[in-house]
Amino acid sequence: MDRAQIVHENFLSRVAANDLPAGKAPTAALSNAEAVSLFRSQCLSRALDLTSRAMQKAGQGFYTIGSSGHEGVAAVAAALRPTDMAFLHYRDAAFQLARAEQVPGQSALWDMLLSFACSSEDPISGGRHKVLGSKALMIPPQTSTIASHLPKAVGTAYSIGLARRHRREYQILPADALVACSFGDASANHSTAQGAFNTAGWTSFQSSPLPLLFICEDNGIGISTPTPKGWIAASFQNRPGLKYFHGNALDIYDAHAAARQAADFVRTRRKPAFLHLRTVRLYGHAGADVPTTYMSRAAVEAEEANDPLLHTVRLLAQAGALTPSDALEIYTETKDRVERTAAEAVKRPHLRSAQDVMASIIPPKRTCTASNGPDAETRAATFGSDMNAMDKPQPMSRLINWALTDLMLEHSEIICCGEDVGRKGGVYGVTQRLQQRFGEDRMIDTLLDEQSILGLAIGMAQNGFLPMPEIQFLAYLHNAEDQIRGEAATLPFFSKGQFTNPMVLRIAGLGYQKGFGGHFHNDNSIAVLRDIPGVIIACPSRGDEAAMMLRECVRLAREEQRVVVFLEPIALYPMRDLEAEGDSAWMSTYPSPDQRIAIGDVGVHGSGKDLAIVTYGNGYYLSRKAEATIRAKDINLRIIDLRWLAPLPEEALLEATKGCKTILIVDECRRTGGQAEGLMALFTEAGHKRLARVTAEDSFIATGPAYGATMPDEAQIIAAAEELTQ
Repeated sequence: MDRAQIVHENFLSRVAANDLPAGKAPTAALSNAEAVSLFRSQCLSRALDLTSRAMQKAGQGFYTIGSSGHEGVAAVAAALRPTDMAFLHYRDAAFQLARAEQVPGQSALWDMLLSFACSSEDPISGGRHKVLGSKALMIPPQTSTIASHLPKAVGTAYSIGLARRHRREYQILPADALVACSFGDASANHSTAQGAFNTAGWTSFQSSPLPLLFICEDNGIGISTPTPKGWIAASFQNRPGLKYFHGNALDIYDAHAAARQAADFVRTRRKPAFLHLRTVRLYGHAGADVPTTYMSRAAVEAEEANDPLLHTVRLLAQAGALTPSDALEIYTETKDRVERTAAEAVKRPHLRSAQDVMASIIPPKRTCTASNGPDAETRAATFGSDMNAMDKPQPMSRLINWALTDLMLEHSEIICCGEDVGRKGGVYGVTQRLQQRFGEDRMIDTLLDEQSILGLAIGMAQNGFLPMPEIQFLAYLHNAEDQIRGEAATLPFFSKGQFTNPMVLRIAGLGYQKGFGGHFHNDNSIAVLRDIPGVIIACPSRGDEAAMMLRECVRLAREEQRVVVFLEPIALYPMRDLEAEGDSAWMSTYPSPDQRIAIGDVGVHGSGKDLAIVTYGNGYYLSRKAEATIRAKDINLRIIDLRWLAPLPEEALLEATKGCKTILIVDECRRTGGQAEGLMALFTEAGHKRLARVTAEDSFIATGPAYGATMPDEAQIIAAAEELTQ
């Protein structure tokens, strides 16, 4: 008999014998009807655990993490409003079940069983994963097991106060809402969680509104590693900017009272709080995990003796709300009902094809209110003296700045955030004067934590804003890439597009900076971004095109709800000249605000048929510098600027290279994992025979005189072109 069956049999026998665990008497905070309703949700959660285990054994269900021992969070749901967005711990089935009781017409049982069975009819994920979540219940789905959902909870909470000052077209949270996010004691130690706690406290310390309730469900163990006794309380009782509350989730009355007190504090003070709940974990961590392999039998049995359902039966009896025999009847009837319902759920259809699985990677388009932009007087007042320079050639950095200005004028939902983007105007001056133009609310100087920057953006996007976070250097993204891979990109996938977090992520990156940085400030690898399903990557090489591509990126995020990365080549920010010093050939005038370059539209310079150079970013600039020398060797060529690195514009590239005898790929990223690999495969599969590539070495970038030694240069491009066309 496994531990789940032992816990079940213990409940039946102990309730029948009125052998219930000791504890304090119930408080008066819950009415009898409310308390019985919570018990029903607890029983339903327990029955779902038992049934899902049986489904797995029968091959009709799949990997799940159970909620047994954590059923007391049903009381937390009762203390909150169904309009309070909740990012839930994976053990919080009872929360979702209890919240469903608060919303007319909602019954979570059938939906959750469809999820357990991975049925394509599962209303939240469509059979893609067993997740908690419901659009109607304001519970976005997530698969986080390391508290990576906490940074976006901070962002969503921040957006509520921001929306009071800047109401959005797609705002969904009421002005008096709060955001709840729950997690386990082990996950509280993760650096991602610690960053979220710090950001929340840092924000609160400065008196910025942040109605956020952290809920730590402390069962004393993380898989097999015990949490030191008293560790969570010691870590959070005196944390600056974070009010600490404590409750016992084995006691629904106590848990409800603590949750109500914490929620009232957050809602009225608009400050974050930390609710520390005592729980137990029954059955082990997940699936076939056997706790007696790493815990003594006595310790396991001691936890089982503290079954929260047994405590609830005692409390209900003491309150005169329900007799133990009536409680036993509810328990057994609920278990039978869940088993009957599961027998039908496992018959429902499943996803079968790759197309079915991938259908929700790309979120649905939405109809946005048309914007005619600001009137001429407002625009002139905003740009000030810059208006006088718009008909003169400018470097890329300034044209991006102007494009951002026009976009923020046209779309009031755009919020820029990042390290030093406001007062300083960015490390390279790209966002200079934007804070003066639009205020601190829309140009947010964040603390130095990339996970928090991206979490802020993800969370704001879920409440109607269009965030444009900035990562100061490409290498810094690696501190936080899971916020894109594991959170932003997966949200529409696991919610069938019901929840989205569109954004335009600006990243300054790539190589060729002279005398500055080394590998932390010059990073020529974007492999971590290229293979994330659904993410769009744009990389301009000229200033005018950067402005037009940035407008398309905003359209993609605003109308198509996409996660877009706008990769800005640092070395091209100030670039002025092309062939000779002082020729100003790499500068351009500012394109009118209605001009943009559509996704998938590649740039083609020249029409030669001997050679097509396919490149992007700094590679396009270097290829243009090499062009005259290559033509002098009687090689007719065309140079193709990719512009869009993901998804790869395959059809446009094949059309752009049509009729060319040879193709040379110039890739400033590393030979392994760079764009050249995919391009070589594309052209080979299309039947091209004469191909070559010039790439960066598989190396980090040095500083000083050797800054460009490992990357392509003009001489390499010229030599490769000559050899390929011989």
